[in-house]
Amino acid sequence: MKYIEVDEELYRFIAGKTERIGESASDILRRLLGLDALSLETEVPPVAVSHPGMESSYIPNNLPPVNEAINFEQLYASSMLEAQKGAVGRFLFVLEALYQQMPQQFEKVLQVQGRDRLYFATSKEALLAASQSANPKEIGNSGYWVTTNNNTGKKHAILLEALQKLGCGAIRAKTIADEALPQA
Repeated sequence: MKYIEVDEELYRFIAGKTERIGESASDILRRLLGLDALSLETEVPPVAVSHPGMESSYIPNNLPPVNEAINFEQLYASSMLEAQKGAVGRFLFVLEALYQQMPQQFEKVLQVQGRDRLYFATSKEALLAASQSANPKEIGNSGYWVTTNNNTGKKHAILLEALQKLGCGAIRAKTIADEALPQA
């Protein structure tokens, strides 16, 4: 997949032409340009359009395809990330995408813990036992749970550490965390 940058006005135009949940920027552009999706895929690689800061709602299990090795650029440039509502939605979306891309290694996130706080667990009950105010949410249908009652800055730090535990380099992990959970 190739990536292009577009200005705010063009991005809003493309996003405004969305007809269904989960429709990618490439799908929208193909439709608007009258291009056949099948012939386009064989002739020219698809293009993803990305722009930070757009929000809609969290759409579980509607993620980019699973890859053998994690594709961190696909993760943070995905137009689906922009479709998530709020910090919790983006946080869960990125964690679910990570799980779908590397389910065998995802258990490494269990190592991400606070001094006196548990952030990830394999059950809702484990998080609630550690903190009654954890507000645990399942990461898609992964069987892994995460505490979501932290402020955005803490979610950013948790995501950053999880990305690094899963093999993402420090600079790229920061870029992904910044894109998913922008700091004020």
